[in-house]
Amino acid sequence: MFFDGYGYHGTSFEQTYRCYPASFIDKAQIENGDKVIMPPSALDRLASLHIDYPMLFELRNAATERVSHCGVLEFIAEEGMIYMPYWMMENLLLQEGDFVRVKNVTLPKGTYVKLQPHTKDFLDISNPKAILETTLRNFSCLSTGDSIMVAYNNKKYYIDIIESKPSHAISIIETDCEVDFAPPLDYKEPERPSGPVSTGKAPAEGQEPPEESEPKFNPFTGVGRRLDGKALKTEAPPVSSSAPQDRRANPSAGGTGVASSSSSQTAKAPTPGKLVFGSNANRTKDAPPKDASKDAKTEPPKSDDPKFQAFSGKKYSLRG
Repeated sequence: MFFDGYGYHGTSFEQTYRCYPASFIDKAQIENGDKVIMPPSALDRLASLHIDYPMLFELRNAATERVSHCGVLEFIAEEGMIYMPYWMMENLLLQEGDFVRVKNVTLPKGTYVKLQPHTKDFLDISNPKAILETTLRNFSCLSTGDSIMVAYNNKKYYIDIIESKPSHAISIIETDCEVDFAPPLDYKEPERPSGPVSTGKAPAEGQEPPEESEPKFNPFTGVGRRLDGKALKTEAPPVSSSAPQDRRANPSAGGTGVASSSSSQTAKAPTPGKLVFGSNANRTKDAPPKDASKDAKTEPPKSDDPKFQAFSGKKYSLRG
C-alpha cells in the first residue's frame, strides 16, 4: 500500500529524508537533546500505523553504515527534509543535504549506561551527575557508540556512550537507569603513580632527573661527628705533620713533638724568678737522649690523641 506517495508495510515506518542542522529552522533548543523535526506527512503516516509510543526512530547513513537513534519533537519541517541536532549529524558523518534513512523502532527501557567524558573539565563541575541528569531529560534514547553533547555554563561537553544495558540502544523515558562514569579520554591516571614507582629501577632513564634533584636539600648528609674528635680525620694531618717538623727544627728539645710555640719556650733554660707549669718542667739540656727514646715510644699514641686536645702545649710560664 502507498500513502501520499510514501510506501509503508503494516506497522513499520521507513523513509529517506535530506538532513539539515537545527540552525536552518531557527530551533536552537533541539541542540540540547536528541529529538528531530520531521515533515507533517510523517505524522499522518505514523498516526495510521499501530506503533508503540513514545515514537522512537533509527537513523542510518547508508554511505557510512553509521546508525543512531532519536525521538521526534515536532512535525513542521518541509516535505522531504528533516532537521536534527548538529552533534547527531557528526555522529552519523552527515553533511548538510545528505540523505538519511529514518525508521520507527521499539527500544527496551534502559537499566544501565556507562559514560565517558571527552575532557576532564567535565569533572570540574561542582555536581556533574546533577547536570547530566537534567540534560538527559531532553533525551529519549541512548545508543552505544554515540557522543552526546551536554551544554552547561556557556560551554559544551561531549560524552561518549560506551556501554548500555540491556541492549546497545535503550530508551530512557520513565525508567530508573544506573549511570556509571569512565575516566575522561584526556585523563592519564597511570602517570601520577608512575613517578614514585619508576624511581626504583624500571624506567630509570626517564625518572632519574627527579632522583638527582631530591638530594639537593639534605641538611644532615655529613658523616657523624664526635666531641672527642676521633672522626675528624681532616684535622689530624696538620697536627701530626707539625709534630715531625718541630722535632727536626728543635732536636735539642728532646723530640717531644709539641707545637712550635711550646718548643721555642722549651729551648730556653729556666731562669730564676719564673714559675714553669707542665710535665717537662724538670727536664734539663743533658737529658735529650733519654727523653728522645721515651718520647719516640709514646709518640704514636700522641699522634692520634692530638685530634682533640684542648691544652696541647706542654710548657707555659708565668713571668713575674
